[in-house]
Amino acid sequence: MLRPASLLWRDRFKAAGVHLCISLLIALMAAVLVFSFWYPYPYREISGGRELFLIVVAVDVVLGPLVTFAVFNRSKPWIVLRRDLVVVALIQIAALAYGLGTVFVARPVHLVFEYSRFSVVHAVDVPRDMLGKAPPALRTMPLMGPTLVSLRPFKDNKERTEATFAALAGADLNARPDLWQSYEAAAAEIRQAAKPVAALKTQFAGRAAAIDAVIAGTGRSPDALVYVPMVGRKSFWTVFLDPVTAEVLAFMPLDSF
Repeated sequence: MLRPASLLWRDRFKAAGVHLCISLLIALMAAVLVFSFWYPYPYREISGGRELFLIVVAVDVVLGPLVTFAVFNRSKPWIVLRRDLVVVALIQIAALAYGLGTVFVARPVHLVFEYSRFSVVHAVDVPRDMLGKAPPALRTMPLMGPTLVSLRPFKDNKERTEATFAALAGADLNARPDLWQSYEAAAAEIRQAAKPVAALKTQFAGRAAAIDAVIAGTGRSPDALVYVPMVGRKSFWTVFLDPVTAEVLAFMPLDSF
């Protein structure tokens, strides 16, 4: 039996509203997973994780309830209506799983000290067939946020030349497991590359207040901090370090090259 148009629209809005609430709850749980584990601060900004996640979730959250709004009709036999809703839910779940899979493979896995700067390497950039050439402790991709590693010195000029040509061809040095070593192994080189924060404030006098806020967040005085520039996926950042241990203490979106 056909329902009055007013009841039909009311039912559709109600069903779409319920679907929207469920979708938002699932999106919230997905956000906790993505931003607490795969893209912790500041990598959600450095690696573009926030934008990628929002695109995936926004499309999924909006389209699911819209399709429910279009197909929901109590005049349909219950078995048909149930089938339609199940199909909508399965399509939405599949789309969300695909989107989260894309976010997962693009996640940052290492913050790499790359001879004179920091850079971020992402899981999608690392050749899986080369992982066996990494030190044993670095042969698995982290799932709980990026870890610190460094690049070892080149064995000789031949290896340096080959690595340079490979980088020009698109094989970034930071994504080569055969060059990875522990972060601690490069502590002396990191300290040598680091510069005093006082010089940063002089160079960027117009952003002194923002720099002071980052310094205050570390609980250190400017004299107890050094910095090294960092290359992000879409922008340049600055990493603040302990001058003795090279411990990473803070990040700032500032091109300090």
